[in-house]
Amino acid sequence: MSTIIAAYALFTRLLNRLQCPLLLAIRIYWGIQFMQDGYGKLTHLARVTEFFTSLNLPAPHATATLCGLIELVGGFLFTFGIASRLVSLVLFVNMTMAYLSVPDDRTNFFHILSNPSDFYGATPYTYWFAALLILVFGPGWVAVDTLLAHRFAPDRKG
Repeated sequence: MSTIIAAYALFTRLLNRLQCPLLLAIRIYWGIQFMQDGYGKLTHLARVTEFFTSLNLPAPHATATLCGLIELVGGFLFTFGIASRLVSLVLFVNMTMAYLSVPDDRTNFFHILSNPSDFYGATPYTYWFAALLILVFGPGWVAVDTLLAHRFAPDRKG
């Protein structure tokens, strides 16, 4: 039994070493996706405004502009791990609103327990989940946040 416990402990240590690379990969991949979507919204603002108008969103032009900026700037900050948890929260809320604003996605959002394939098959899901992961687990060791925390941490001597 002790061999099994030791092997499991080794296995766990090895997998723990993959947390940082995984969080980095999530931040880079989905941060770039957020930036591309934000840039797309801002460069096609009339089309996005028209879509937001069809959804009866308040102030559709301002909302489209704000969503584009949140995704563009938030995606940049997310990618590099700058203000990671705050940015992740904003992106998470943005994606939750994306779920709730589009009628089909709203239905899918509320199928989270009754029909999960609808929930995770919706367009906002992967963005929503990536933001949630970084919000909960943080940016990992390879992030500007971590570098700043180490640089400006109070001296731990004596």
